[in-house]
Amino acid sequence: MKSIFILNLALAGILFLTGCKTVSTSTKQYLGGPTYPPSNPANIEILRTQPTRPHVRLGEVQAEPSSDSVGAPQIEEAIRKAAAKLGADAVVIVYDQTQITGAFVSGPWWGRSVNTVTGRVIIGVAIKYT
Repeated sequence: MKSIFILNLALAGILFLTGCKTVSTSTKQYLGGPTYPPSNPANIEILRTQPTRPHVRLGEVQAEPSSDSVGAPQIEEAIRKAAAKLGADAVVIVYDQTQITGAFVSGPWWGRSVNTVTGRVIIGVAIKYT
């Protein structure tokens, strides 16, 4: 019985430490755009300006880090993995701001208040070089 308690405690600790530093991503493939097989995430470039090389736009990748303690390498890795699903060669970051990402209601039913939740949102355009 004691070993099960210790195992559960260790599992809870691991989940607590790793759960605080996650990056959720989503992709939106452009309608009518070309489709490509998945690419290797390690080969995807993260760009801050539009490249001069000819390219096609595949879609958008959005990343939302769970907290401010998530580092840039972990965010970029998550963006690369999401863009790889679209077959991208690079991602051009077009938006990186803190914005309202949700809300929650608190208080009794006669005096409720709505509190906003803010978070960092990064949006990039996935591209394929031609």
